[in-house]
Amino acid sequence: MKNSVTVKVATVLMLVSISVSVSQAVTDDFNSVVKMIEQYYNVKHEGLSFLEKTALKAVGVGAKVRGGQYRKYAEAGSIKLAMFEDQEFNGDFVKFRTSLNDALKDTWSPVVQTMSGKDEQNYIFVRDKGDKFVVLVISIEHREGTVVQATVAPKALALLMKDPEEGVKALREEATIDNQ
Repeated sequence: MKNSVTVKVATVLMLVSISVSVSQAVTDDFNSVVKMIEQYYNVKHEGLSFLEKTALKAVGVGAKVRGGQYRKYAEAGSIKLAMFEDQEFNGDFVKFRTSLNDALKDTWSPVVQTMSGKDEQNYIFVRDKGDKFVVLVISIEHREGTVVQATVAPKALALLMKDPEEGVKALREEATIDNQ
């Protein structure tokens, strides 16, 4: 009897441990990608300060009130941003792409993956999150890079799919609104 209870408790603890590990892995993908870029290209990212995050929230509320095209992008539930500015991104892009795809293949679906010459690469990954989607955008150029993760409504995702370049630009502008 005592062994039966011990086995049940151990099983429950193991299942809880596994579910916590899986949920942490899913939520840590943004940070993992940023660290991967830092290690692979030997660069350092810059995040948003508290003031910039507050301004971003205020702009999102303002865009929802303003409506129209602005509202479509403002329906993002959350945005994470890492910027790499004025740094050299030297390395084998194909090898980086392979490593990135291997790291994200279990939790993300690749949507767009482009390489332009030897100094520009763009990736868009998507993951279902109930009634919304999580979009992970990675853009690396010769001297700068950006990683944006945003929770978006299906309409915003449709716009991103329709015109990826314009959609990425809108997400990047929304995430870096502090420069305006």
